[in-house]
Amino acid sequence: MIFSDLALSRRLERAEAHACAQCADARRSLFPDSGAEWMECAGAYAVFNGIGSPVTQTFGLGIFEELTAATLDTIEHFFLDRGAHVHHEVSPFAGVAALNLLCARQYRPIEISNVLYRSVEKPAAQDYGNIKARVSGPEEAQLWNNINARGWTHEHPELKDFLLEAGGISSARAHSVCFLAEFDGQLGAAGVLCVHEGVALFGGSATVPELRRRGLQAALLEARMRYAFEHGCDLAMMVAEAGSNSQRNAERKGFRIAYTRMKWQL
Repeated sequence: MIFSDLALSRRLERAEAHACAQCADARRSLFPDSGAEWMECAGAYAVFNGIGSPVTQTFGLGIFEELTAATLDTIEHFFLDRGAHVHHEVSPFAGVAALNLLCARQYRPIEISNVLYRSVEKPAAQDYGNIKARVSGPEEAQLWNNINARGWTHEHPELKDFLLEAGGISSARAHSVCFLAEFDGQLGAAGVLCVHEGVALFGGSATVPELRRRGLQAALLEARMRYAFEHGCDLAMMVAEAGSNSQRNAERKGFRIAYTRMKWQL
């Protein structure tokens, strides 16, 4: 049995940190003038992926080394010198002293999310009928990007340009595997999986509006779980807004809440 403790939090937070650092590396490769970069400070990863990017923040703050004012000084300069807000995604295992230090430095909480996990097991074979999910090939990067953007922008069309750029970066990111699902031969859903030291991070997946509630997401999750099993992962993770449909869907698939964390802004 896997218990929710500091050791688990370190594995999960490092896996997400690594995925986001690779995202910054991919952005810099595709857009050399973007200034995207990352650094490690006191065990935490500080990632700059552009001003306003949800990836521009720290990961693992205070869980690898005790949080100090000197550490915060260094990290704050990293973001402020690039014109970005200072954001920290903080595990509760950082402890009360770390949270007190953030409060003393005029940080405030702006977001709550649940980190979920489960062991990786070989999925039982299921017949999805006319639904198929698979790894997408390099030649399908633009196709994957379009499906992903269509799924996410149905409710928020104003985010289309941002999501198209972000999707292109996701498909170019190292240690990232993209998946597509189709219904009756029509592509309708896209998902991504990031692997780091035995942890499989199930990134956000999206379905185009006209093919929702057909089982595409279930097929995508099974395909990614099978890939994780075949590539030696022992732990799967997801991150979802607390109490959201995404959280409930994950729990239906055997994920458990490891801990609830807060994002803090200076």
